[in-house]
Amino acid sequence: MGGSAPAMASQICQGLYLLSSASLKGYRPAELSSLKQELEKLQREARAETPPQDDAQANQARNRKISRLSQALHIITNQLSIRR
Repeated sequence: MGGSAPAMASQICQGLYLLSSASLKGYRPAELSSLKQELEKLQREARAETPPQDDAQANQARNRKISRLSQALHIITNQLSIRR
């Protein structure tokens, strides 16, 4: 992993790194599990955020963050199930 799992999860959360099954080919199952755990942690934190109801931009940013994390978790889960 190019750095640590928390750093990569943070980059995915911010939209700086787009995850795909092709980009995960070089990772071992243990590394993927570690990344999955960090993504789940960030997803819980993002879901716990409650921006004001009248702040549409903050709500959209929160929803985009949750969407990126959910998509990454789905890709990692799929990759882990293929390798087993």
